[in-house]
Amino acid sequence: MSPDGADNIEAGDVNKAHVDNVEFVANAAKPNARKEAPPYVAGLDAEERIRAEKALVRKIDLRLLPMIIIMYILNYLDRNNIASARLAGLESDLGLHGNQYATCVSILFVGYLLMQIPSNLMLNKFGKPAIYLPVAMITWGIISTATAASQNFAGLLVTRFFLGFVEAAYFPGCLYFLSAWYTRKELGFRTAALYSGSLLSGAFSGLIAAGIINGMEGAMGLRAWRWLFIIEGAVTIVVAFIALWVLPNFPRTTPWLSEEEKELAVWRLEEDIGEDDWVDSEQQSFLQGAKLAFADPKTWVLTCLILGIVSSASVTNFFPTVVKTLHYGNIETLLLTAPPYCLAVICAFANAWHADRTGERYFHVTLPLYISVAAFIIAAATTGTGPRYLSMMLMVPSFYSGYVVALGWISNTLPRPASKRAAALALINAISNASSIYASYMYPDSDAPRFVPAMAVNCGTAFMAIVAATLLRFMLVRLNKKLDRGEEVEGAVLGRAGSRGFRYLI
Repeated sequence: MSPDGADNIEAGDVNKAHVDNVEFVANAAKPNARKEAPPYVAGLDAEERIRAEKALVRKIDLRLLPMIIIMYILNYLDRNNIASARLAGLESDLGLHGNQYATCVSILFVGYLLMQIPSNLMLNKFGKPAIYLPVAMITWGIISTATAASQNFAGLLVTRFFLGFVEAAYFPGCLYFLSAWYTRKELGFRTAALYSGSLLSGAFSGLIAAGIINGMEGAMGLRAWRWLFIIEGAVTIVVAFIALWVLPNFPRTTPWLSEEEKELAVWRLEEDIGEDDWVDSEQQSFLQGAKLAFADPKTWVLTCLILGIVSSASVTNFFPTVVKTLHYGNIETLLLTAPPYCLAVICAFANAWHADRTGERYFHVTLPLYISVAAFIIAAATTGTGPRYLSMMLMVPSFYSGYVVALGWISNTLPRPASKRAAALALINAISNASSIYASYMYPDSDAPRFVPAMAVNCGTAFMAIVAATLLRFMLVRLNKKLDRGEEVEGAVLGRAGSRGFRYLI
């Protein structure tokens, strides 16, 4: 289903471009009216505009996406390498017992939760993501490397807390960063591209860990799990320094765009959501965005949606432990974690690409979640090796395919002002990741191999996400009808149905 008033110029929109520009000027006296197109953009005919925009987006993609994907791969590796370290003897070497290992896993998400909203508000105020995000990466790389020096439960607990505290800056900050460069119909695929970093990390972390554990055991008198933290943390630091020279800030202030490209990049965003994200820092309200986000009911429905998916996906924090129930050796177990993530990359890209192409969100979020529910039921209902591994092959691609589209739906639904979007992204991501605090205690060895309580909770939270997505769809349909009638909606740009006015993607 495609919403009324699609926001990007595509092949079917060619004959409407000049008419739309006239409408922008005619609406200048209305609240939230669009400004007149800048001279360069106004001088392009429809076909020239399409070519120029495609070239611009391709240039932005090549500059942004490879680096942020690599950064997120390392973000996820540094966060989850503790699961591989467990198989390499971390628990016995540090004398962990009872729930201490689970506590070390969950404490990361306490720090992660505490810092997300302040971090995104600081990023919005600071206005230089090209510096902010790599500096945060350097810091968490140092902390990850220092984890190798842990000698007991207390040392591991402290380093994990601060690792989560600093890593909190990256993912919500990057979501906000992407939404400052791409239109709403482009965000789904780019969000999938970003999140492919975590999926590729999941696919290759087991292979990397197997190589390090096999090759570094006893080197320089250190256990292999310590080398796991040292090597992966050091790579993170090196890549972060490279990112300082590669990443841009915002379209209006980027030196590698020509003046004409800057005009087009900014105007695309103004057409899409009524403004671009570059604002004089003295005029930025540090807390106003958070207040607007908290007051919007759509924020809380989106929070329930993302919380349900993330809670169901928390099984990935213990994925090597779950795969271990197939009764293979440690190295074989690590290798078997790769195929579900490889399939997840393909499915997530395909689902996000189709969601962007059609402009539809609801079914691209909910249909994969029904598959997740089925996968969790299979995992809890059988001990057979074949069916259990089938459930693992289904669960990872399904919930991640819905998740990447749901993430893009946040910026689609709460596009302006920029400070509100930044706060909402951080709030939703923080609350959703709080589920990982309790989920860390849901996979005790005593529940193996079926982990019935955990799988039952995962089914429930996946269904909660489906219900939240359904409620959000009804809300957005109602708001679109108000916009069709020419009524004002907070955060939306007025425009008649069939024009290029703002419409919520449903």
